[in-house]
Amino acid sequence: MTDQNYTLILAQVESLLSSESDQIANAANLSTLIYHNVGRINWVGFYFERDGELVLGPFAGQLACTRIQIGEGVCGTAYAKQEPLLIEDVHQFEGHIACDVASESEVVVPFKTSRLSGVLDIDSPEKARFGQAEKDFFEAIAKLYAAS
Repeated sequence: MTDQNYTLILAQVESLLSSESDQIANAANLSTLIYHNVGRINWVGFYFERDGELVLGPFAGQLACTRIQIGEGVCGTAYAKQEPLLIEDVHQFEGHIACDVASESEVVVPFKTSRLSGVLDIDSPEKARFGQAEKDFFEAIAKLYAAS
């Protein structure tokens, strides 16, 4: 996918978020928007921090892990460190949690809104699917979401 396509999708994200203030509804629509417009991914969704763990929120794709301990797996580690993680081969990530055995690479971006905090998680069935352009793109989406 080209940077131009990412620019068009970001414009859609801005439009979507500008017309709705419910963050759960926005997470649901963002999940499906990303899932159907970014190629070669097999899962995208949100996990929200609840009582010291990450709990599954809206997503698109196969069934997912419902709860992830903070500090565990890619999602829990990204949340604990409060920094995005781009993992080219999830099987090389110590402590990886295999919610979907088809996933090979992953990008996880933490976010914090006025009411919610958690992570945006995107998986691909291809090793090294994501690069800096995708990481920047997903960070931009998470930033827009956090401001909504």
